[in-house]
Amino acid sequence: MYIFDEMDKKYLDMCGGAAVSCLGHQHPDVIAALQGQIGTMSFAHTTFFSNEPQEKLATALASRFGEEGAKVYFSSGGSEANETALKLVWQYWRALGLEGKTKIISREHSYHGNTLGALSVSGHPGRRKPMMGVLHDWPRIMPCYAFRDMVEGESEVDYGLRAAKALEDAILKAGPDTVAAFIAEPVVGASLGIVPAVEGYFAEIRAICDRYDILLISDEIMCGTGRTGTFFAHEQDDFLPDIVTLAKGIGGGYQPLAATIVRRKIADAFSSSGQAFNHGHTYIGHASACASGMAVLDTFDKYQLLGNVRAKGTALIDALRSNFAGHANVGDIRGRGLFIGVEIVADKATNAMPEDGAGLAKKILKSAMGHGLLCYPNGGSAESGSGCHVMFAPPFILDDSHIAEMIEKFHKVMVEVFGG
Repeated sequence: MYIFDEMDKKYLDMCGGAAVSCLGHQHPDVIAALQGQIGTMSFAHTTFFSNEPQEKLATALASRFGEEGAKVYFSSGGSEANETALKLVWQYWRALGLEGKTKIISREHSYHGNTLGALSVSGHPGRRKPMMGVLHDWPRIMPCYAFRDMVEGESEVDYGLRAAKALEDAILKAGPDTVAAFIAEPVVGASLGIVPAVEGYFAEIRAICDRYDILLISDEIMCGTGRTGTFFAHEQDDFLPDIVTLAKGIGGGYQPLAATIVRRKIADAFSSSGQAFNHGHTYIGHASACASGMAVLDTFDKYQLLGNVRAKGTALIDALRSNFAGHANVGDIRGRGLFIGVEIVADKATNAMPEDGAGLAKKILKSAMGHGLLCYPNGGSAESGSGCHVMFAPPFILDDSHIAEMIEKFHKVMVEVFGG
């Protein structure tokens, strides 16, 4: 649970980098599997060979998916996984003779990666701004962000239906025959501060996609691979996506690894049309990366870590709420499993966003590191540069002593940044 710097200063890791180190640091089971694979075979290009770890991990991931016949494509990071998903979508529709379906609808305040395609479907203004003018300008809709957008007197169910209807409106405006897919995170990660959808939202999104023949991509780069307490984040929202993307936790930080998982109907469309999926990177299906991924999954099962995610996730969010819910600069504390966000506000009475969100996030990070705490503050999610939150995404080996230590350190941070 700890990282030590060159001066031997000790940091409690309560964010796993960016929700990556799900098993903590130097887990012996993963190290042994990785060393064993490198000692057996380090690299063979997938143009010529598959490899045993890739086949085993693909089988394991497909077996966890909620429908038989799923197929898996490996890459080296979340941006590549989402870029792969976009290319799959476009080539799928071409295989079916529907070349006009090219637009990808996404949500405001989302982040799907830094390659040009993935950044085009991202809605984070700060990350899009340096590349404006070269990105695709496809439709984006409101997120499902109850803390900010649910109106007085509106139930969560009604709000979820209203937020989902924005997708139907965007499809009709663009023309259903031009829309290829909708991409969204079941639990929005660092761009918005760990925002789960309200109950019923994604079921309605799934129904809308089916109604207009649109593919649904579930971006679980951050929130998947057990982070929310189930292996896939979408399991808790009771819908089946057409494509799921995983990264970060799937390799546990031990190797760069990501996966794009597709339903059988997508793979079958390529097979029946006689067309191969035209895509590739040098390190797809890398043997040692897949060996580390398989070891991560085995370790989840061996130590029953998803149960610990659920139990300690409840303990962590309860501890945060009991200690900080009344703080004058805390507007909301939310999350699922070990994926929890604290939204910072300028005024608790109005929940007004801090104006210089990015600057405030830097102050929180500096203070936290000074106190030996690794958390993930982020700011500037709004067009104006306002908004700030702190993300906690600790390793799944978290225990009660780490929670107590984190609360003590975070209290010092809040005092130092905001005053007594």
